[in-house]
Amino acid sequence: MNNYRLNIMLCGGAGCSAGGNLKIKDALIEQIKNKGLDREVSVQMTSCNGFCPQGPIMIIYPDNILYQKVSLKDVASIVDEHLIKGKIIDKLIYKEPAKKQSIPVMKDIPFFNKQVLRVLRNKGLIDPESLEQYIARDGYQAAGKALFEMTPEDIIDLVKKSGLRGRGGAGALTGMKWEQCAKIKAPQKFIVCNRSIIEVEPHLIIEGMIICARAIGASKGFIYVRSIPVLIDRLQKAIDQAMENGLLGEGILGSDFNLELEIFKSSDEFVCGEETALLMSIQSKRGMPTPRPPFPVEKGLWEMPTVINTVETFANIPLIILKGAEWFRSAGTELSPGTKIFSLSGPINNTGLIEVPMGITLKSVINDIGGGVVKGRKFKAVQVGGSTGGYIPEEFLSLPITYEDVTQMDAIIGSGGIYVISDLNCMVSSAKFTIEFAVDESCGKCPPCRIGTTVLFDLLNNITQGKAKPEDIDLMEDLSKDIKNTSLCGLGQTAMNPVLSTIRFFRDEYLEHINEKWCKAGVCKELCTFFVDKEKCIGCGACARVCPKKAISGEKKKPHNIDQTLCIQCRACYETCKFNALKVGPRHLREELMIKMDEQKPPDATINNIEEIKQENKEAL
Repeated sequence: MNNYRLNIMLCGGAGCSAGGNLKIKDALIEQIKNKGLDREVSVQMTSCNGFCPQGPIMIIYPDNILYQKVSLKDVASIVDEHLIKGKIIDKLIYKEPAKKQSIPVMKDIPFFNKQVLRVLRNKGLIDPESLEQYIARDGYQAAGKALFEMTPEDIIDLVKKSGLRGRGGAGALTGMKWEQCAKIKAPQKFIVCNRSIIEVEPHLIIEGMIICARAIGASKGFIYVRSIPVLIDRLQKAIDQAMENGLLGEGILGSDFNLELEIFKSSDEFVCGEETALLMSIQSKRGMPTPRPPFPVEKGLWEMPTVINTVETFANIPLIILKGAEWFRSAGTELSPGTKIFSLSGPINNTGLIEVPMGITLKSVINDIGGGVVKGRKFKAVQVGGSTGGYIPEEFLSLPITYEDVTQMDAIIGSGGIYVISDLNCMVSSAKFTIEFAVDESCGKCPPCRIGTTVLFDLLNNITQGKAKPEDIDLMEDLSKDIKNTSLCGLGQTAMNPVLSTIRFFRDEYLEHINEKWCKAGVCKELCTFFVDKEKCIGCGACARVCPKKAISGEKKKPHNIDQTLCIQCRACYETCKFNALKVGPRHLREELMIKMDEQKPPDATINNIEEIKQENKEAL
């Protein structure tokens, strides 16, 4: 980078690729050459920047200027104005959502400046397919140190002192797992990497696996990945580069240590995230969990001792070897040291891939990094832990994100998903959706998961259709606890978190569905009626334009009406209105409105006095 006056880094992540980053790169290179700037300005594709919704992303160094949502038509102005005249193009600069203030420098953008980058320290800086660039950023130094300056016992001892916990699942202590496997005598041992860091920096994963294999005495490793062509091609290229340069294979770096790595394309079954099901899949068997003990470190692949870690766990290892346990513990908490990568999503201003110190609060992640909930919406809950994570309400946003604290909320760290829920979401429907996912993904081996999730889904479905009884809530709670305690694997044990957490924190919403037949979020179609608040409706017509059934009518600049005989409760009008003029009433209001319509109007007329009828039915509301 130092050989050029300016270095342009284009994000090569999946989102930016979908936005046409390759065409932008080609156009940039062509125009830079035509302007005679090819000796002054370099253009390079990098790993994912993490700020995915703002893509395609471009960063210009050394000034650290970030341009967002770049398109082909912007290339000419970038070359003429920025590269030649040194002028920043304001329309491409990130705008702070609340004050609309332009923030040109990447490190000043809250999404970035609140993060602590360790595992993702090279994101947006190097080409993930370049071994040379990885080595230039201290790549494979840790592997060299582990091979020539440390014994396997030294490596394990350092990992134990670091307190590194598995960055997935229950957060087991990594060093303890390695030590247990290392002590077992066996003719063959295996390491397995379970499933975005691979895409961001594949050589970091390979280096972590080399160190692990050295520590436990393994000579063969598998990288279990989803069948995504770009991901597999990038990873295979990294393995080939490592083989060609003596970093894999026989006699790594001239030592007596050998390691072969192989990519295994997964079947994309969710249950194969459970370690024993994953091992069955690699052995060309159906991905079904097996009872533990024995654990994989005792009997894993082909009955041999096997260590399974996630990509993020392996990615932390080179840093611990190079910088030490004390450095690793300088971030995070006593029981949850280090950093954690999360996928931040939902109706907030900034979403994407983030790395933060363990112990940071949910409030800081959502409001400081995420920029808070988008204008016009209210925060309701946050789901932590992916599809089997629990829902945490607003009163617990000061909760530190640690394994022990999150578990107390009927949630998990899990895969690192943080999904914000707004007032547009129904918690009962959200729980139903996650249980439906569990029903579909259950392998069917154990009755608690196979049968229990189906029964639970039926109970939730009855609630969303107004067919449930109040005692069904306690039944669901008891059933969920039984499924959690008796299921064979982590799927059944954690899939109950959404139900348990919503009953615990949003019981009133369940009771509204059951007793009042009212889904106040307007999600459960059988339990809601949409009507116009005439005092707030300005007659803009936005609701009428999005209605798929043409059920909304009215004169311009005058309050509109909804024909309940045509309304299908699709919620399009409710989500479109910017004036809070669309309201949600209980199911029986629709029936009463239709009766009033029959009494007051001809059959082909629309309702013109919804507000008056609403007032007449005030007690019902």
